[in-house]
Amino acid sequence: MQDFSNMFRLDGRIAVVTGAGFGLGRSFALGLAAFGATVICADRDLPNAEETVGLARQSHGKAEAAYVDVALDASVDDFWDRVEADQGGVDILVNNAGVTSVPVRTHELSVAEWDRLMAINLRGVFLCMRRALPMMLKRGRGSIINISSIAGLVGYYPEFSRLVANYSASKAGVIGLTRQAAAEYAGEGIRVNAIAPGWHSGTNLGAVSRASATPERIEKSERAIHAGIPMGRRGVPDDLVGLAVYLASDASSYLTGQVIAHDGGWTAV
Repeated sequence: MQDFSNMFRLDGRIAVVTGAGFGLGRSFALGLAAFGATVICADRDLPNAEETVGLARQSHGKAEAAYVDVALDASVDDFWDRVEADQGGVDILVNNAGVTSVPVRTHELSVAEWDRLMAINLRGVFLCMRRALPMMLKRGRGSIINISSIAGLVGYYPEFSRLVANYSASKAGVIGLTRQAAAEYAGEGIRVNAIAPGWHSGTNLGAVSRASATPERIEKSERAIHAGIPMGRRGVPDDLVGLAVYLASDASSYLTGQVIAHDGGWTAV
């Protein structure tokens, strides 16, 4: 009889998590480390990445901090050169780094803001995949987990902007990139999947929209969001850890090219 007791273990595997200094990225990094992976906590905010490393080590996890700005080719190349030199390659990549914009409607969005966000949210995912894939091909295995959003699946406009067109388009682009790469590399032991989180507290993304809104608008927005979630509550970053570990591990060995909405039922209704 097959032993299933260790199917979620990640011992001996090297994981890279971008945007690991806060929010979802921190939870992903701590979760992967707890299951045995050595986690490279990458962020352009190095002090926060180092804080994540400290938390992982407190729980006897293996982690290292590294600087990267995923929007800049040179920074991405330097980061991956160091990963290859120090770790010999990578087994797991969580493309989590992302930003949003001050919520405005599409006709109010500047070209500069469109380009700024796309460089991080979509181009950055491509740049990191482009460097990680050759290393995974050498190993004959790998799991890439791209963080999309329910904003890449459905629109939302409750009489005022809550999501932004550039953010939604970037997250839809992540889904297309995920599925194409999954099809290209499935026969070589590399799986590529996406998580589409719903409304989660404890991230920097929500802080941007809250900073530009009145207390009355924030209260109205929260009521509208909660009314649309069948579970009746926002998620928190730690809610996503089990799903990330599953996608990173051998437990999901026959799963690729999928987009899993993690939204309390939002997209079901």
